[in-house]
Amino acid sequence: MSEHGSAKPTKGILLAGGSGTRLHPMTLAVSKQLLPVYDKPMIFYPLSTLMLAGIRDIMIISTPADLPLFRRLLGDGADMGVTFTYREQPAPDGIAQAFVIADDWLDDSPCGLILGDNLIFADHLGKQMRAAATRPSGATVFAYQVRDPERYGVVNFSENGHALDIVEKPTEPKSNWAVTGLYFYDGRVREYARSLKPSPRGELEITDLNRLYLQSDELHVQRLGRGCAWLDAGMPDSLMQAGQFVQTIQSRQGLLVGSPHEVAFRMGFIDAAGLEAYARGMIKTELGQSLMAIAHGEG
Repeated sequence: MSEHGSAKPTKGILLAGGSGTRLHPMTLAVSKQLLPVYDKPMIFYPLSTLMLAGIRDIMIISTPADLPLFRRLLGDGADMGVTFTYREQPAPDGIAQAFVIADDWLDDSPCGLILGDNLIFADHLGKQMRAAATRPSGATVFAYQVRDPERYGVVNFSENGHALDIVEKPTEPKSNWAVTGLYFYDGRVREYARSLKPSPRGELEITDLNRLYLQSDELHVQRLGRGCAWLDAGMPDSLMQAGQFVQTIQSRQGLLVGSPHEVAFRMGFIDAAGLEAYARGMIKTELGQSLMAIAHGEG
């Protein structure tokens, strides 16, 4: 283990704040991350992703108004074999602010962070994330090819595939590789986050945090290839596309997408009896019936 390594288990942060202005008027009354993506609330998808990485200690960060709704939906996490902690982000002052809010809770543990409107689906994603979550030092981000890189933080690579720089929302992108809303950091992340200064738009930028690791040659960029889908469900079109994607996979292949209770069972966080107990409470739905079949060894 390197000098920066940590024997502590990796914790997870799910950032579900913001005002969702790009989805108004839908988000005037409810958090964006509580909107439905086909048959589940949006937050189930990034939550499942963190759990696939083997993370069981998770902090949900949201606005003071929305946090009680997330508590009502998710509870303490016992039915998923995880532990939830809830914290407020009073104002949307940047993604990297999550590490300042969670400073004492992190206690120098390595951490994975995912944005609450991100849906990532890939066959080998769990294996890739578990490798990132257990990397002894440095940071790992995931990059995905997009048609409109100017909307994202963009990674520029050398000819041998080494990350050269990351630019937030560039007017003239040097590549079409966007950084997704999924990040893994070693135990130094809270120290680095405390050192950040607000950007011209008044936010603690996640790109600036990633650049600190890049400058010390400790930023690992994992490219997600053709067999992966990354959907940012933060706009009306992408929200509908995400729902259609989930509906297609589930109806055509009979596989669940973004079900934290199924992930909990597959990962060994809960047993068949625990999954059956949850499924019984929603047996009138296709999701509940699918979970019941999985609990009985039929899925």
